[in-house]
Amino acid sequence: MNNSDLLSTFLFSLSVTTPIFLMVALGSVLRRLGLIDEAFINTASRLVFSVGLPVLLFFSNATADFGAATDGRILVAVVAGAVLIFTLSLATADWFVQDKRDRGVLTQAAFRGNLVIIGLAYCANAYGESGVAMAALPLAVTIVLYNVLSVVALNRDLDSERGLHGVFVGIVRNPLIIGIVAGLVYGALAPPIAEPIRRAGNYLGEMTLPLALLCVGGSLDLKSLGQIGGGALAANCWKLIISPLVAVALALLLGLQGEAVAVVFLLAASPTATASFVMVRAMGGNAALAATMIVQTTLFGLITVTLGLWLVEAFLPTL
Repeated sequence: MNNSDLLSTFLFSLSVTTPIFLMVALGSVLRRLGLIDEAFINTASRLVFSVGLPVLLFFSNATADFGAATDGRILVAVVAGAVLIFTLSLATADWFVQDKRDRGVLTQAAFRGNLVIIGLAYCANAYGESGVAMAALPLAVTIVLYNVLSVVALNRDLDSERGLHGVFVGIVRNPLIIGIVAGLVYGALAPPIAEPIRRAGNYLGEMTLPLALLCVGGSLDLKSLGQIGGGALAANCWKLIISPLVAVALALLLGLQGEAVAVVFLLAASPTATASFVMVRAMGGNAALAATMIVQTTLFGLITVTLGLWLVEAFLPTL
């Protein structure tokens, strides 16, 4: 590959991550200026989670090629990679944190990615509707997987009344799961969606991800960037470097190529999910450490995803 091709693929990678960085940065600036506040972020986040994202995921699956949306190899690569990272980070957590109650916090930060907002935005920016369709089924399964594994990791060292039954009930009622499943079923069995309804869905979908990213930016505490300790550093390495390397290796072993490998990378390289902070706080864990890991992986991830996607786009086709 010549220098011109390398430059073009790098610019492509930059074009995927730069809009996300700008929206997150804008959210932070608007919060500092007082144009958005905690009440707005809470309301907008509920709107995104309960309405916007379910509708976006429904339409992306209902109107996409059904076979592409359910490629089992993409699902296996993402899920197997998450389980492997969970297992390894849990087994080695004692190496990086002194307080045993922080082991589960580190483990959750290592494997639980923000696929719903940032991962989906990466895929949409890079490959449009086809990227969203390829990401939809792995996203649905990992929502279930992440919740179950998080309970396992945190319950080992934290006392909590929330067991697997409570997790199961929450999963069944999850609007994202409902939107994805409904979209896949409708796309396979029902007639095409009428054009006015499709347009209305597109309007809502186009609003959803930018609004979600503004909320992410408005929620970030930039003071956390200076807190580089053993646990935080380990979380960054697990989530931003080791996790995508493992997932891409699995994707290649499964015979995936092109955009499918890139989608696996983008999902695996997504920063730690903000939901991990909520669960840690609810279970009486080290919420400050969880918040630090989210902030750092979100901002540092913009760099690692840009470089990683460039490498995937530039060199994997030559293998």
